[in-house]
Amino acid sequence: MEHRFEQEYKMVGLKIAYFRKLRGFTQEQLAERLGVATSYIGQIEAAGMYKPISLTTLFRISQALDTPPHRFLDF
Repeated sequence: MEHRFEQEYKMVGLKIAYFRKLRGFTQEQLAERLGVATSYIGQIEAAGMYKPISLTTLFRISQALDTPPHRFLDF
């Protein structure tokens, strides 16, 4: 049985993917801006995966996408 917070982590990843695409970035471009592997961005965004991220990473993604961090956390 999946815990609720695991579902919310998945929603965060989907929202990151949404705003990334809205800004016209590929996963590779976002990864380059953050200095991480493209596969890491893919893991974060994958709907079927449970990949928690740190607040530091969330804020870095927020800055790279010019999107307030709370937008990724509105459920």
